[in-house]
Amino acid sequence: MASLPPVAPPIPTPTPRPGSSLIAPSNDQVVVIYVILAMAVIIFGFWNVPIVRNIITPLKLFTIGLHELCHIAAAVLSGGRILRITIDPHIGGATIVEGGHPAFILSAGYIGSTLFGALFVLAGWSTLVAKVMSFVLGIGLIMPLALVRDKLTIILTIFYEALLIGFWFIDHAQALRWYCLFIGVMSVFFVVWDVADDRFFHKTNDSDATQFSILFPRLGPHVWAALWILFEIIVLVGFTLLGIYAFKQTKEEMDAQAAAFLPT
Repeated sequence: MASLPPVAPPIPTPTPRPGSSLIAPSNDQVVVIYVILAMAVIIFGFWNVPIVRNIITPLKLFTIGLHELCHIAAAVLSGGRILRITIDPHIGGATIVEGGHPAFILSAGYIGSTLFGALFVLAGWSTLVAKVMSFVLGIGLIMPLALVRDKLTIILTIFYEALLIGFWFIDHAQALRWYCLFIGVMSVFFVVWDVADDRFFHKTNDSDATQFSILFPRLGPHVWAALWILFEIIVLVGFTLLGIYAFKQTKEEMDAQAAAFLPT
């Protein structure tokens, strides 16, 4: 009687490590968290230090323009009429509106900047997200030039556009992740830069925190600034946890996923 072939023992099902969870970051994801913190410090320096701050003028224009676009959208949705728009890194941004719902229009700026920035932050966790958001950035960098005639700003904008295109072809577009993440951190913390411009440089256009204190005088501008910064931090933490949970991928898996969208 022929003997039966040996049967391999069943493979035990791995059990999760004690304390591990779906929101526990991998080693690569921990790096992204550290980079976010480092970028926040770097942007604060570049935004406020004289001369050096001119280097990121096109990126500032994009961030300011996105912020003002949210004011504009809220004004139109609430029945207001746009009288004047200013997008300038030296005097700040401003949207002058007639009619509409003042509280809704004013809130839309910080809320919109934070949420759009959070979408860019997700690019730090996924090359696919970075590729998608790079189209928004590419268009957004050019649009403020309709209001700008400074030659240095135009040259720097061309440089940042070229950098954006070039990053598509570096290491399967991995470099795009960090570019979009930088923009995301800049936009998420717009309240910090806006208040710093108002406080330290006394720009012609007040910060939205100051405008809130005028609209609702029971709270001072510093209190409004603190509340909006807290809102930004909560949103950033929320999207960071979302990125950790949704994009647990190795570099090879990210490359394969992004290549299915547009190969590089």
